[in-house]
Amino acid sequence: MKAEIIAVGTELLLGQIVNTNAQYLSQELAAMGIDVYYQTVVGDNASRLQGAIELASQRADILILTGGIGPTQDDLTKDALAAHVGRSLHIDRLAMDQIERFFAGRGINMTENNRRQALVIDGSTPLPNETGLAVGLALAQEDNFYIVLPGPPKEMKPMFDQQAKPWLLQHALTDEMPIYSKMLKFAGIGESLLEDRLLDLIDGQTDPTIAPYAKEGEVTVRISTKAPTEQEAMEKLNAMQGQIQSRLADHMYASMDVPIERIIVDMMADRGITLSAAESCTGGMLMESITSIPGSATMFVGGIVCYSNEMKEKLLHVPHALLEGDDAPGAVSAEVAEVLAENVRMITDSDFGLSVTGVAGPGYSERKPVGLVYVGIAQRGQKTEVFELKLNGNRETIRVRSVKTLLYRLWQRLVSADPATGESKDQV
Repeated sequence: MKAEIIAVGTELLLGQIVNTNAQYLSQELAAMGIDVYYQTVVGDNASRLQGAIELASQRADILILTGGIGPTQDDLTKDALAAHVGRSLHIDRLAMDQIERFFAGRGINMTENNRRQALVIDGSTPLPNETGLAVGLALAQEDNFYIVLPGPPKEMKPMFDQQAKPWLLQHALTDEMPIYSKMLKFAGIGESLLEDRLLDLIDGQTDPTIAPYAKEGEVTVRISTKAPTEQEAMEKLNAMQGQIQSRLADHMYASMDVPIERIIVDMMADRGITLSAAESCTGGMLMESITSIPGSATMFVGGIVCYSNEMKEKLLHVPHALLEGDDAPGAVSAEVAEVLAENVRMITDSDFGLSVTGVAGPGYSERKPVGLVYVGIAQRGQKTEVFELKLNGNRETIRVRSVKTLLYRLWQRLVSADPATGESKDQV
């Protein structure tokens, strides 16, 4: 089965909103064993919309249309589809009752155009809208299956999950095997180097398939297979995961789609280890990434954003001689990163103290280049480590990569430590 997603709305073409619906639907359809070969975005224009539907019906078995089913005259999706399949529209009584109850319950007069939200195509299956007013629909005609969903994600997602997906399973997917996937997460390595280490597996792949893709500071590898049962799929996926992990054990931090900070929070919470941080150029981004994870309150004790030299001295007791003077290494230095990590750990009495100081740009600072960053890790009873980073990119990219690199270095320290003592295995 092949599918095409048609997102309707001029606001999408103008870039006023992001088409997150296509991402969600593509992921859901892939999990059902449906291949999405095309995604189309078309404006609120009847002839162009009908043309998009006509083309999609020739190259896909399943057409999923989102948006354009509201009450206004430019909501044309149902009209265009009805014209394409040669059927009429009528008011669905249950949907109309829901709309009338909505307005009556709020003491608002319902305008006549709201009746458009209850329209369905003759012979179609109405898809009730549990979170909005516009009814969706599902229709099978000849060799095609059509699904019409609302545009707002808060309405589209539950309608697809609760209404459209069961309809597709019953009417369209009688012979399809589902796709099963695993997401392997990597840090401390770029996409090109990771791909190079897996090149023979990627070039020779048949089943499971391997697809790497990168975000800032991390790489994801999706391995996928089709199988009649989950057990058979997991046997194939686990075997492939083993091959990949054996080549990239120093970088693979998870076999599910989670950020590295989630793994760190869980590891430290499970071991009863605490963490604090001192940030300069990242301005709290490190602490935000950690505290965004549920459960971080059990392991993160606090931190300081020490953006200025004055704050580094006053709050974290960095010696003035390190920060300023002809012979001073300056705020952007390994020496200052070391003091920041050690002092924030001692001030908070945490097991680990992290630090970041650097030049995020766009201009030079202390006559040092943009992208020069130092990150530090201080651990109770262990030698403090400082890493020099030379990062490329704009200001935001440098800040994100600094945080991700520091988290990767912390993860390395944690996985190499004895869980019982927290000490490095090399030193035990």
